[in-house]
Amino acid sequence: MSGESKELRRLVIKAYHVKEAVWGSENRVSEDGIMTVDRGSVQKYREKESDYIADISVRIIRPEEREQYTNTIMDVIPISAKVLGNIGDGITHTLTGVYVILTGVDTEGKQTHEFGSSEGMLSQQMKFGRAGTPGERDMILAFDVTMKKGMGQIRAGVTAAHRACDQFVQEYREQLKKFHGNRCTERHEFYDVVRPGKKKVLIIKQVAGQGAMYDMHLFAKEPSGVEGGRSIIDMGNMPVLVTPNEYRDGILRSMQ
Repeated sequence: MSGESKELRRLVIKAYHVKEAVWGSENRVSEDGIMTVDRGSVQKYREKESDYIADISVRIIRPEEREQYTNTIMDVIPISAKVLGNIGDGITHTLTGVYVILTGVDTEGKQTHEFGSSEGMLSQQMKFGRAGTPGERDMILAFDVTMKKGMGQIRAGVTAAHRACDQFVQEYREQLKKFHGNRCTERHEFYDVVRPGKKKVLIIKQVAGQGAMYDMHLFAKEPSGVEGGRSIIDMGNMPVLVTPNEYRDGILRSMQ
């Protein structure tokens, strides 16, 4: 017999729109929609990963500036922060109007890729306005990593690039956590619901886990984050169950 529906988890996502990104003396974002980027700040992340990374640079790319060269796109990363609860429940703050893209190449000019690289003109190498990509009018922070020779083709080197980028994004996350909840520009609520007696639906997603530099992390501390995440390879490539809200809140991080 069917019973009443039960709400197991409630996820609230509050969005804050970024109107402008400009160069500044520190990495900051404000509730009024202004983001500043310190282009020199990324070198401290290179120093932490000096076994693998030779150089890091960051670019602000506005919508009208996408006709420019980029190295292989390793990931597209929203800037989201966990304010209350764990990934999949509680409250998450996220920025709209801006995305981070992680790109990579090594000192020999070899692009960081597995089956195919995506270096070239950004306007041609990315489909904008799709699920998981910046919108047509979104700004982009391009975090470009130059790895030491051969380091872009092994898990340790690729993970170091993701780790460096994650530390850069974390600077904005820490500020985003402190934004007033009633000043958001959008607010969305999502529920994980159990409906006794109804059909059970399971969606199977095949993720990267082939070794070398092709990997997937789950269960990080922050949405779409790296710190605290666990490699699907290190978990033996075994099936892992995640809830709809965990998936929605950014529990997966592609490491290719």
